[in-house]
Amino acid sequence: MRTPIDLFGNALPAPDCLAELTPPVARAVGDWNGNVPAAQILYVDTDPAIADTAAFVAHFGQELLDQSANCVVVAAKRGGETTLAACLVPSAARVDVNGAVRRHLGARKVSFAPMETTVELTGMESGGITPLGLPGEWPLLVDAAVRDMPYVLIGSGRRRGKLIAPGKLFTEIPGAELVEGLAL
Repeated sequence: MRTPIDLFGNALPAPDCLAELTPPVARAVGDWNGNVPAAQILYVDTDPAIADTAAFVAHFGQELLDQSANCVVVAAKRGGETTLAACLVPSAARVDVNGAVRRHLGARKVSFAPMETTVELTGMESGGITPLGLPGEWPLLVDAAVRDMPYVLIGSGRRRGKLIAPGKLFTEIPGAELVEGLAL
């Protein structure tokens, strides 16, 4: 099957590739019941050596920045308590951690969560963190630009492989909150 992002020649519906995904991502895809059909979530096999955004873009070209998003996990602190949340922004942007995220979560301080913590709590690999399959109690903050993208390339939960899905799908994930100005 051709992909909606021309850089990739072949894709399969992610529900047909659950064995290629980490268990939490496979469960999220397998149990998906949003308005966007699960068959519109596509899986493309990619080289794990270029999983990080900079390497991926260097390999496939700068135009990929306009068709992909990054999911990062942040730790928000207030009154001695720490809350973890995920943020989904276009790959060409940065997360406004000290502005939009801090205000939205009502935190005194927000920083990127340690990768070891993120990997342990998500069951995903570094370089493959994706909004599908995150712990249910975590808020997922989605920048409006991601929602407005026709299709978005994101991690698959592993370094090998990526998912491609309509941008509006990410606002349908349980716990998703649309945040204007999340991306800088």
